Amino acid sequence: MIVFDLKCSAQDHVFEAWFGSSADYEDQAARGLLTCPMCGDTQVAKALMAPAVAPKGNSRAAAVRQPESDAAPVAVTGDEARMRELMASLAQAQAKVLEGSTWVGRGFAEQARAMHYGEQDRASIHGEVAPDEARALIAEGVEVAALPFPVIPPEAKN
Repeated sequence: MIVFDLKCSAQDHVFEAWFGSSADYEDQAARGLLTCPMCGDTQVAKALMAPAVAPKGNSRAAAVRQPESDAAPVAVTGDEARMRELMASLAQAQAKVLEGSTWVGRGFAEQARAMHYGEQDRASIHGEVAPDEARALIAEGVEVAALPFPVIPPEAKN
């Protein structure tokens, strides 16, 4: 797994996103699957971030002093604390909704259409779909909704 800081072009929101590899990021970016969780902007790119470089294992240099476990926490403003609470609540709500849903991956659009047209029994599903395909589903009257947070496919979980 790899984590990138991403930034939307509309509002300059910076957010963290996890990917299986750099190639997974490139694939999702090329297919237009990356969306800002705060404003919905689909123009998302990597943001500048400091590299996490571990010290050399056989180095004789003094070890970097880690903060004590009882170190004072970083101060968080009221707005930041409220935003964190809201994001946590939203993540919990999404997890609860997905409890009864089946992951269908990239077959989402096909299965959603089949349910809409009565070719398949209705069920709660979630998966991947490009923004253009999602708009096409909505134009056809298929009920779909974007999830506010990315979902890790079951086969990618440790």
